Amino acid sequence: MAQRMSSYAEFWPFYLREHARPRTRSLHYVGTALVFALALAGMLIDARAFWLMPFAGYGFAWFAHGAVEHNKPATFTHPLWSLISDFRMFFLAVSGRLQPHLEKAGVTR
Repeated sequence: MAQRMSSYAEFWPFYLREHARPRTRSLHYVGTALVFALALAGMLIDARAFWLMPFAGYGFAWFAHGAVEHNKPATFTHPLWSLISDFRMFFLAVSGRLQPHLEKAGVTR
């Protein structure tokens, strides 16, 4: 179970350790990319796409935690920080800047 943190600076390394396996992170990235695609579709094509965003984002993430990482998503104890961290991890990964954060958090996989 995710522990209670008193600051985001304390939470971020914990979040990365909870996403230690590359496959877990990859499934998160797929879900996050789908969230952006659905947001665009909702704005340009059909507003009903917005309703699918939580299912895409949380569906891939929660599947990854259950099937790959075998831990409980931090969303249940820190929902806002988890959402922020998911987007932060995604953008750091696509820009090639995530590795130093993982190393600093002690993630070696």
